[in-house]
Amino acid sequence: MSRLSIHAVADPGRVVAESVDGDEIARKLGGIGVRFERWATRSLPPSAEPDAILARYAKDVRRLQAEGGYTAADVIRLRPDSPDGRALRDRFLAEHTHAEDEVRFFVEGQGLFFLHTRGHVYRVLCEAGDLLSVPALMTHWFDTGPEPHLTAIRLFSNPRGWIADYTGSDIAERFPLLS
Repeated sequence: MSRLSIHAVADPGRVVAESVDGDEIARKLGGIGVRFERWATRSLPPSAEPDAILARYAKDVRRLQAEGGYTAADVIRLRPDSPDGRALRDRFLAEHTHAEDEVRFFVEGQGLFFLHTRGHVYRVLCEAGDLLSVPALMTHWFDTGPEPHLTAIRLFSNPRGWIADYTGSDIAERFPLLS
């Protein structure tokens, strides 16, 4: 189940607010400029190729592209046996920003976003059916978990894809990850 928990940066163990209600999550995240939506998931075989996944969600992807000016979309799939899974997790776990929005729709599985803004860290557990759009330049990090299982559609303004600008902060080490 999708979950939002908000923590004060100065006290990572203290939860300031928490919710599993999709509308409330969308309101709280909207207050910091983050888009959160829940979409109906569509049936796909576990072995569906990226083109088939994009085709299945084509209408929604086109809508997002038109709204946000995104020019590229791809699919990322991570499993416990993914050869680059550990390296990707390490890259995602360091606090960073992007020059463009980070848009993800979770087709299956889960991932945990950490959004660092206004003296708080917003932990957003996203699962199948969740769309999250982190605005350009917002500091954040992401955890796939030690045994990653996720498939997500990613949208980009830059056709080169995911490009991070790391902050060098150790803040990500102070917050609990996916177990």
